[in-house]
Amino acid sequence: MGALAALWLSPHDTSSAASQVWSPFVLVTGLLLVGLVAERDGLFRAAGHRLARLAPNGISLYVGATVLVAFVTAVLNLDTSVVFLTPVLAHAARSRGHAEGAWVYGCLLVSNAGSLLLPGSNLTNLIVAGHFHVSGAAFFRRMAPVWIVAVVVTAVVVAIMERRTLRAGTPVPTRPSRPTFGLGLFAVTAVTVLVVVLRSPAVPVACVGAASVGVRLATGRERRAQVGSILSLPVLVGLFGVAVVLGALGRSWSGPATVLAHLDAWGTAAVGAVASVLLNNLPAASLLASRVPPRPYALLVGLDVGPNLFVSGSLAWVLWLRAARGAGTEPSVARATLLGVLSVPLSMAAAVGTLALTGSH
Repeated sequence: MGALAALWLSPHDTSSAASQVWSPFVLVTGLLLVGLVAERDGLFRAAGHRLARLAPNGISLYVGATVLVAFVTAVLNLDTSVVFLTPVLAHAARSRGHAEGAWVYGCLLVSNAGSLLLPGSNLTNLIVAGHFHVSGAAFFRRMAPVWIVAVVVTAVVVAIMERRTLRAGTPVPTRPSRPTFGLGLFAVTAVTVLVVVLRSPAVPVACVGAASVGVRLATGRERRAQVGSILSLPVLVGLFGVAVVLGALGRSWSGPATVLAHLDAWGTAAVGAVASVLLNNLPAASLLASRVPPRPYALLVGLDVGPNLFVSGSLAWVLWLRAARGAGTEPSVARATLLGVLSVPLSMAAAVGTLALTGSH
C-alpha cells in the first residue's frame, strides 16, 4: 500500500526507486532457490559431516565452520547461508559432543559480516553499487581485504565469548552423509560464475534457480509448500515495498544525501549501521543510496556488518531464528545481540581501517 501511495504522489521518484531495488530482490530469490536445490542434494550436510569428522577439536571445527559460512555467504547470499547452514552446523557441533552456541551464533554473525565480498552476497551491495555498474570481479578486488578482516574479527569475538562451547566434548557416532553431485552442484557452479562475471546477474541467476526448482517439482522431488516457505515471499514483498517508498523519499528529500556528504568514512559506516537497525538494512540502503553516496564502500560496511547489532537489522535474523529452532536449538536473541554489540564496533573499525589502507571508501 505504501508503494502504491508513493507512486501516486511521486510517480517518477517511485519508478526510479523501483528500478534500483528490483534487481537485488530478484537475485536473492534465485539464490535461495539454488540453495534449496543444493541442500536437497545434501551438499551442505555433507560439508558439515566432513568438518565434524576431520576437525581434531572444537576450535578447528569452529574455524572450518567459519570458512564454510563465509564462502557460502559470499557465493549464495547471507540469507541462503543462515537458512541452510544453521541446522548443519548445529548438527556438526552436537555430533562432536559440543554445545551449539559458537556455531549457531557464529553462523548468523559471520553471515552478516561475510556478505561484503560480492555484489550478490547481500542485497544492500546491489542497491548501493547499482549506481556504478561495477562487475563482480571488480567489486571482489576492492572488497576482499575488507571482507577478510570483518569475518576474522567477528569470528574471533564469538569464539572468545562462546569459548566454553568450544571445549572438548564426547563425539556421538553418526552415519556419514553422502551428497548427490548433480543438479545442485551444477546450479551452484553456474550462479557463482554468473555473479562474478556479469554486472547484472539477477535475471540469469533467477532463471537458473527457477529452472533447477522447476525440474525438482516436475519430478516430484520437491514440494511447492517447501519452496514457498524458503522464499518467504510475503516478507520479501513487504521489504521491497518499504524499500521503494524510502527510495522515493530519498529522491525527493535531500536530507540523507546532505548528511552523508558531510561525513567521513567512519561516520558514513556508523550512519549505515544505525539506519540498518532502525529501518532494516534493505530499506536503509534504498534510502541512503537513493542518490549517489560519496563513500559507497564505507556505507556498505555499516549496512552489512551493522545489522549484527539487533534483530531488526536484516532479514537474515528472522530466517536464522526459524532455522535454528527448526534444528532443535533455542537461540537467545539477547545473547546474539550481546555478541553483536561486542563484535560490530571492532569489525567495522577493522573494515573501515582496511578501506583507508587500500585507498578505497
